[in-house]
Amino acid sequence: MKKVILLIIIILYGLPSISKDINSTSPNGNIKISFCLDNNGVPSYSVSYKNDTVIYKSFLGFDCFEQINFKSGFQVDKSQELTVDELWSPILGEVNTIRNHYNELKVLMHNKEQKLNIIFRLFNDGIGFRYEFPEQGNKNDFIIKEEKTQFALKYNHKAFWIPGNYDSQEYCPFTTTLSEVRKTFIDNYGEVSGTFYSETGMQTPLQLKTRNGVYINIHEAALIDFPCLTLDLDDTNYILNAHLTPNAIGYKGLVQAPFSTPWRTIIISDDARDILASKIILNLNEPCKYTDTSWIKPQKYIGVWWEMITGKSTWAYTEENGSYKLGETDYSKTKPSGRHGANTKHVKEYIDFAAKHGFDGVLVEGWNQGWEDWFFKKKDFVFDFITPYPDFNIKEITEYAKDKGVELIMHHETSSSTRNYERFMDKAYKFMVDNGYKTVKSGYVGPILPLGEHHDGQWMVNHYLYAIKKAAEYKIMVNAHEPVRPTGLHRTYPNLISNEAARGTEHPVNPDHTTILPFTRLIGGPMDYTPGILEMDISKINPRLDGQLKWVNSTISRQLALYITMYSPFQMAADLIENYKRFPEPFQFIKDVAVDWQDTRIIEAEPGDYVTIARKEKSGNRWFVGSTVDENGHLSKFKLDFLDKKKKYVATIYKDAENAHYKNNPQAYVIEKKNVNYNTVLKLKSAPGGGFAIMISER
Repeated sequence: MKKVILLIIIILYGLPSISKDINSTSPNGNIKISFCLDNNGVPSYSVSYKNDTVIYKSFLGFDCFEQINFKSGFQVDKSQELTVDELWSPILGEVNTIRNHYNELKVLMHNKEQKLNIIFRLFNDGIGFRYEFPEQGNKNDFIIKEEKTQFALKYNHKAFWIPGNYDSQEYCPFTTTLSEVRKTFIDNYGEVSGTFYSETGMQTPLQLKTRNGVYINIHEAALIDFPCLTLDLDDTNYILNAHLTPNAIGYKGLVQAPFSTPWRTIIISDDARDILASKIILNLNEPCKYTDTSWIKPQKYIGVWWEMITGKSTWAYTEENGSYKLGETDYSKTKPSGRHGANTKHVKEYIDFAAKHGFDGVLVEGWNQGWEDWFFKKKDFVFDFITPYPDFNIKEITEYAKDKGVELIMHHETSSSTRNYERFMDKAYKFMVDNGYKTVKSGYVGPILPLGEHHDGQWMVNHYLYAIKKAAEYKIMVNAHEPVRPTGLHRTYPNLISNEAARGTEHPVNPDHTTILPFTRLIGGPMDYTPGILEMDISKINPRLDGQLKWVNSTISRQLALYITMYSPFQMAADLIENYKRFPEPFQFIKDVAVDWQDTRIIEAEPGDYVTIARKEKSGNRWFVGSTVDENGHLSKFKLDFLDKKKKYVATIYKDAENAHYKNNPQAYVIEKKNVNYNTVLKLKSAPGGGFAIMISER
């Protein structure tokens, strides 16, 4: 990867112990931060956008155990300024080239016993800041009690949020004002219990909209060796207070200096499209750690999965009651349920289908022993990730897939037993290499073992990265489910090809869900949302309706659009084979759509209402446009001015029929072809809960 450094300037100067404001601006001058110490030596900052304050005076620092003070009594030693303007290219991504252009302000401070630096980076579309603990000279090991970072908003902004939780992001978002957060939580979840830590807790990324039409997005970048950031709202003063995920005994982070925290990020614009186009999160992560990335490739796949979600099939081999112990249970003596999806014959059918229709891979869940009593059982030794059920002939299937030119995608459900997964990780990855698997979908369902740890705590943050780095040793790509929320680490470790970390297709979701996720979950990185569902009525798949889902709130056209609006270089055609055979025309778009891009244009966007995005495939000259809208429907009118002015094109448009509706007529769609060019203006109406998808090819 070649970097082009255009400009670097460093300035050092001393400041008095109780400083005046230290100011810095973004390269375009629109964003300004002011840093200061109050009379007690407590650091704070504020942020303005186009001369209007968006983050009011907000305190910084940490509470620590053992009477260690990282929040007051500070004096400023000096500050440093730095300007960087560089270009870099992601391994996989939404664009070919990313510009990393920022002004940096670094404030170096000390108090009676401690040293603390705060680094601000100001981009044209927002800021990032982090804490740096230099080597202290006396005590370099600290136990964090709580981070004292604030985001003071002052006003009752509109918020798109899910409740603060240490273990899951799989909730539908709410759209309320900040003053309504507490009541909304109580009405929907009752009292605080389990891993909900507050009636006003909110997860990041948090999307806000001010009364003046300014969009503010708060998140973090480069989460490494530190607890995940959540927020706790002071709904009297409209201040968001940092709240770190604790470990099993309540500590909020174990730090050894020298150490730098993750970046706290604020993306700001008066145009919602800029929020989606921002590359701040990626730019605040370190460059790729690998010298060889040739093995990291985008994938489009199908799999034995949706039938288990809908209850048509099962992960488990048998449904007999009993005590099942891996390595001790003789499955040849148990009675097969007849509903086990991961059997040799059935998997071959998926391999055949993938080969016929040009899919890269086939995911198979439930192939390995241990599924009978894994769920929320807190068992340490549940899976070994290498022992198949009797009806899954790994050698036969591996050879069959290889002959067909199809890659198998491994599934590792860890049941959140991290010690057990690490115990078997080398064997499991070597097993993958020996059998031609290049990608693993990992899962972390249930309470974390060791008990008391949380999915978003420092322990698990370190485990997730350990798994990614270990996979890279075997040249394996990772699609992690139930992980900590992504923070752009796929720049540094690009074999982290995708994540779940949000409520996906397998759960009931509101029609506005996919218009909010791009502003929240996808700010941190690609999501394995598993789109492509063409049969919304689950009773037609499983009349018993004993799965997780009864109905998919979407139209067919919107399902196609999600391949474009929900970015991931690892995209699944998630429905059953038989449903793709029923709907060959929409299925053709799923086959055609790219998953890796050289250019992206955000055409229109409003969180909670609609998102329309155009992307140009990396391997060719086709453009794809997708739009997803909420329960009110939407009329889109836009010009195709992203096309080459000198070329002529044909657009194949998949859109909702006039009478389409996500509730009662989701499969009503129309396909239209028309000649288009740079000057063409399209006017398309999306149904409630619908959308449209377009493929534009040269003619």
